[in-house]
Amino acid sequence: MTDRRILARRFETERPRLHAIATGLLGSTADADDALHETWLRLDRSANEEIENLSAWLTTVVSRVSLDLLRAPRRRREHSWQVEPWRDEPVAAEDPAELVAQSDQVSVALLVLLETLSPAERIAFVLHDVFDRPFDEIATVLDRSPEAARQLASRGRRRVRGAEEPARPGRERGRHIVEAWLAAAQEGDLGALLALLDDGAVLHADYGTTAQVVDGARAIAEQAVLSGRLAAHSTPVLIGGLPGVAAVMGERVVSIMAFSIEDGRIVRLDVLADPDRLDALGVQQLVGDQPAR
Repeated sequence: MTDRRILARRFETERPRLHAIATGLLGSTADADDALHETWLRLDRSANEEIENLSAWLTTVVSRVSLDLLRAPRRRREHSWQVEPWRDEPVAAEDPAELVAQSDQVSVALLVLLETLSPAERIAFVLHDVFDRPFDEIATVLDRSPEAARQLASRGRRRVRGAEEPARPGRERGRHIVEAWLAAAQEGDLGALLALLDDGAVLHADYGTTAQVVDGARAIAEQAVLSGRLAAHSTPVLIGGLPGVAAVMGERVVSIMAFSIEDGRIVRLDVLADPDRLDALGVQQLVGDQPAR
């Protein structure tokens, strides 16, 4: 397999399967894309090597790359922006392995459950229970014995199935606050906004090239009034399990905002309006086709 063109064709044939594996392991299509890019680079560098079973080789490499990403500290920061549609009723929990396999985008609730596992447990559980990979192959990925890989998968299975879906305290109350916020911002009702905000509330915004911090309820409320047009084109979403909104302008998601609520009042707002990061998170695909309020 010295011809790079042959390798590229074989890789493209395997891409959908590899992407499904990486997404199941990482819970993010953006991270899965990164893992596939690195897998291709490693395959390209190995062009002069003799690979007996390319499919198994690629599975091993994409799994190892995913394991490295799982161990990277930055992943926990990125997960706070994981977005999912806010349905009126939560979907009834099924077998976690089936839930991973059913969708390219792992739900926030399931992702939180998977985050309770160590990287090795997560790799072993997902590769075996979801993708039916043999334990000797998983052992190669983890640099463990097949029996150790079996034990990791079993431990991960017990922990995930024994865990309850992450609690969403005040889910209905959170939705009510989000709806009230959007209505007040759209109407320019400063008093209503102040009633929703804790006096010491803070807003953090990331615009990509610049960042902004707004301290205090009044300053935040005044900015919300100025942004009333965005409120008119926003739809509620869940962001890292928190109540949130996605603002859509010109059929594009231009920002997302997460609400941190304590004792019925908003104590923190986190805004992401960096187009590149929004694209990397796949927000457009998740909520771009949903009607705004």
